Amino acid sequence: MISVVILETKTLQHIGTKDFEAEVLRSSVPAVVDFYADWCGPCRTVSPIISQLSDEYSGKVRFFKVNTDENPDIVVKYGIMSIPTIMLFKNGQVASTVIGAGPASMYRQKIDAVLKN
Repeated sequence: MISVVILETKTLQHIGTKDFEAEVLRSSVPAVVDFYADWCGPCRTVSPIISQLSDEYSGKVRFFKVNTDENPDIVVKYGIMSIPTIMLFKNGQVASTVIGAGPASMYRQKIDAVLKN
């Protein structure tokens, strides 16, 4: 069995159901949520990209990771059917969604668009 260690940094936090509303939906700045699972290969590809972006956008956007296996209620609430799914929230609403792994430039474009609006 492969063991995956995902480090939590100052700019990237793991959250679950009990903190989701307070941390994401009530955030005063946009929030990026990476929905992932430890066993997911594409999720492991996206993880360092999200970590890098969390440092780049520090102070402008909050970044979170939600383990889909441990938080099925959030998965159902947001209709997540594939992972990784990256959702950008602004003012408590989903502003943008990316399903699947992509390059950092794609995520930057989505984040920048949300910051401009």
